[in-house]
Amino acid sequence: MFGLFETPSFPDPVLGELRRKRGMWRGEISLGGITAALALPGSRAAPDPQALDIARSIPTDYPGWRGRIAASLFEHYAPYAEAVAAGEPEGSAEDLPRIAQPDQVWQHASVEFVAVVTLDRELSVEIGYRVAWDEEHTLGARLRNGRLLELNGSVLPP
Repeated sequence: MFGLFETPSFPDPVLGELRRKRGMWRGEISLGGITAALALPGSRAAPDPQALDIARSIPTDYPGWRGRIAASLFEHYAPYAEAVAAGEPEGSAEDLPRIAQPDQVWQHASVEFVAVVTLDRELSVEIGYRVAWDEEHTLGARLRNGRLLELNGSVLPP
């Protein structure tokens, strides 16, 4: 009788145990030296098989994506630096990190979550980042087939 209310789980040999919660399969994923929350779509019975395949490849693919993501994060940072340099009231020189080139963004960015989501009817990867220069938003790097589609300026964890 109580089995009806148990949170379903799915053991995956690569990703570990996934649990269904709030309509998604959830677990953790390791990206180099960090561990982040992972969310995958699927039915009540199991995660989507294609989403599982995509998620299993993320740890291996992520190092190759980092350069493009860093460039996009740096592009997002640039207007903040310009505002501070221009003395605009929105910008605070004390709070803004000094970033001179894209590879320096990683000192000021952290992964909040990783999700396999449907965008334009196709499965894609979204990596949510918290960044020091924009504390009000979580930025979402959206990728499909290894290609960076966009850096969304405001995303919510799934």
